[in-house]
Amino acid sequence: MGGVKCLVWDLDNTLWQGTLLEDGEVRFAEELRAVVLELDARGILQSVASKNDHDLAWAQLEKLGLAEYLVVPQIGWGPKSDSIRRIAEELNFAVSTIAFIDDQPAERAEVAFHLPQVRCYEAEQALELTGLAEFTPAQVTADSARRRPMYQENARREAARGEYTGPDEEFLRSLAIEMTIVRATGEQLARVEELTLRTSQMNATGVHYGQDALAALLADPGHEVLVVTMADRFGEHGAVGIVLLEKHPGVWRLKLLATSCRVVSFGAGAVLLRWLTDQAAAASVHLAADFRRTDRNRIMEVAYRFAGFEDVACDCLAALPEPDAEGVQRLHIEPAAQPEPTTMRLHAPQLSRAGREAS
Repeated sequence: MGGVKCLVWDLDNTLWQGTLLEDGEVRFAEELRAVVLELDARGILQSVASKNDHDLAWAQLEKLGLAEYLVVPQIGWGPKSDSIRRIAEELNFAVSTIAFIDDQPAERAEVAFHLPQVRCYEAEQALELTGLAEFTPAQVTADSARRRPMYQENARREAARGEYTGPDEEFLRSLAIEMTIVRATGEQLARVEELTLRTSQMNATGVHYGQDALAALLADPGHEVLVVTMADRFGEHGAVGIVLLEKHPGVWRLKLLATSCRVVSFGAGAVLLRWLTDQAAAASVHLAADFRRTDRNRIMEVAYRFAGFEDVACDCLAALPEPDAEGVQRLHIEPAAQPEPTTMRLHAPQLSRAGREAS
């Protein structure tokens, strides 16, 4: 299993000591505040699944100064497994990336029965969490340190989207989205590696590229390592995408296209594919894409198909090296201009046919 993306806290006798509805007052250990702050600084999101009166519990969390660190909290009277499932859905996370901590064995057992992929911990382990490997990312990038604020900004976007009464296309235009594509620098490689690890729904192959491998590609004039960032009127999304492109005479190989789950609903993957097909058409080259189907990336396959990619034979594919992993198929598209994107402003380099010429 990979690392934990979100830790879900129980409240009574877990995040605090005491039962709020029975005791009225609860005790909070400052050592636990240090755990909450450290996990937050590492880019691990935190939420709540608690059987409690919502208003009373939330007021207590605000009084303790913890409310701002908790995203999509689930406070009510339903099963904890339902709460955790909703948290995963709202964050667009696989349940295997969720962890749950609770003092009650019965609650942990209920979650483990319905969601066996969720890692469960006893309340007594709370102070040990920051020392566990699954809560310790190899590196903390600038974007991962801002992960909670970015998800909270996204919640405000989605709330505005829910309140908007016009067509979705109009709402997206109202966001004034700007997508920027730049050639990666050495300083960005930690975040690029993180994107190859953390993305799943919009990841074309699921192949992990470490920093050494990425640095080698960066130094090779036959490759493009591109980083995608986005921003809108609600704030910056940070680095949300990675493009690894290998250039050969007459054909470009898209080794990896991956975008964050936070920007799936904005059609970021479709815009990137449209831009890449435009660039290939301008350079008069074929465009081939590596794709490996996983249990999470069906939406990426749909994006490729809508962009015009097909798994058909083409002589140009014979010039390409073997895929970087088993089970990878080659999708292909003829050089053809695509319409310009309409929902966001795009800032991007021009990719030359021969290699890395600055535009």
